[in-house]
Amino acid sequence: MNRKLLRPPGAADEIDFAARCIRCGMCAQACPYRAIRIAGLLDGLALMGTPVIKAREVPCYLCMKCPPVCPSGALDRRLKRKQDVRMGTALINRNECLAWQGTICRSCYQSCPVFDEAIKMDSELRPVVDRKKCVGCGICENVCPVDPAAIVVAPWSRM
Repeated sequence: MNRKLLRPPGAADEIDFAARCIRCGMCAQACPYRAIRIAGLLDGLALMGTPVIKAREVPCYLCMKCPPVCPSGALDRRLKRKQDVRMGTALINRNECLAWQGTICRSCYQSCPVFDEAIKMDSELRPVVDRKKCVGCGICENVCPVDPAAIVVAPWSRM
């Protein structure tokens, strides 16, 4: 899978997701933020027609409206709480992160929907990601003032 594209909340592992997704687009229609987009040819032939999220452009705000509308089970309808989502894991490039370079910046920390759990501030006020609590929504990547983002979400895979 393209390292910059995330699947919607509740997505099965990539192989199972690709087998189950019927490319109906209902999850994208249900997304009030238009975070879920349907992959085109430029995203890769294997992804074409399937739902993806480009976090730097529009992250997932974890409204949880997409899993219930999925008719094929590619998105787990039982998923209800944002803390249980596992879309990916945020990774900080300490060489590019403003806070890690000595400039005060709390953008990712303050914007994280799993506040003060997925991203914490260390004793020197630098962000640190707790991989066990990060849901991979991409909000941190979206709000990062550095270009390209100093914090990016790597898609999570059970493969």
